[in-house]
Amino acid sequence: MTDKTIDLDQHRGMAAQKATELRRLVADVEANEQALRIRQDELESQLVAAPAANWHEAAEKARYLLNLFSASLAAHDPRRQTLIAAVLADFKRLLGES
Repeated sequence: MTDKTIDLDQHRGMAAQKATELRRLVADVEANEQALRIRQDELESQLVAAPAANWHEAAEKARYLLNLFSASLAAHDPRRQTLIAAVLADFKRLLGES
C-alpha cells in the first residue's frame, strides 16, 4: 500500500473524463439549488412571520416578490419588465436610497 493517491481521471479517455466532470457539475448545481431553496424558505418564513413595521419593510417585501416575479416566464414581456423596473426605482427614490 502507498500513501500517494492515484488520479484515476488521468487513466480514462477524454470522453469519460468529460462525462465525469459533467456529472460532478450537475451534482454541484443540484446541491446549490437545494441550498438556495432552503434559504429562500427561511427568508419567506421571516417575511411572513410579522407584518411590516414601516414603509421600508413593506417595500423590501414587495421588492423580493417583484424580483421573484421578474425571473418568471410571465414577466418576460418587455412592458412588464419596464413596469417592474419603474416600481423598483420608485421604491428606491421614495425611500431615499442612492
